[in-house]
Amino acid sequence: MKYFLFLDECGDQNLANFDASFPIFTLCGIMMSEDNYQKLGLEVIQMKTKYWGEKKIILHSRDIRKCEKGFEILFNLDLKKSFYEDINSIMRDSDYTVVSCSIQKEPYIRKYGRLSDVYGLSLSFIIERVVFYLDSQNDRSVELHVLAEKRGKKEDACLINYYNEVLDRGTYFVNSQRIKNYFRSFEFKDKKDNIIGLQIADLVAYPLTRHVLDPQAVNIAFDIINEKIYSQGGKLHGLKIFP
Repeated sequence: MKYFLFLDECGDQNLANFDASFPIFTLCGIMMSEDNYQKLGLEVIQMKTKYWGEKKIILHSRDIRKCEKGFEILFNLDLKKSFYEDINSIMRDSDYTVVSCSIQKEPYIRKYGRLSDVYGLSLSFIIERVVFYLDSQNDRSVELHVLAEKRGKKEDACLINYYNEVLDRGTYFVNSQRIKNYFRSFEFKDKKDNIIGLQIADLVAYPLTRHVLDPQAVNIAFDIINEKIYSQGGKLHGLKIFP
């Protein structure tokens, strides 16, 4: 059984100088089986073709909200209503699991200082929870493949080094062998590669981050994905907030 873990981020990793109105960094993981991913991909392609006549458009949360970079069609309110109904249906009905980590920058800096790789730290939390989830499936034949969007040669090199270090050393809760039982590869993809799993991760990351910042605010998109967050024993293990 092959699984994919698609990673996307919301917010920046800068701890030295950050936007006080958005003092957070989220790394969001979307996990699904190969079969479920193929089904999701076909539905997304059908939706893209319905509105744009082809599948090249890249689903990006900010572009959708701002109605730009191809999403100008959403200025038509009837099309916008139909589009949101369709995308909400896909996000609600598709079979995937959310595993995320949000770093709250202000309390983090007070406790740990400003010298840290919050992306790498978030990745370690996600890896732990992915292992917990896969263990619960009772299928040791699972092979997990990780895909993340390219950010830059330096940043990508740092991340893959951190990933390999976690595989070699393990974490506090999960030893190296348990991780290696599942994790098989880590690959970077360019946005223009049009990887649907990465686009779904992007659509989840923003409303999830907004929920962490203000849990009481109206957040329809989060309400849709809430049931997809990895939970066990009534606890949301897939919504890690640190510290």
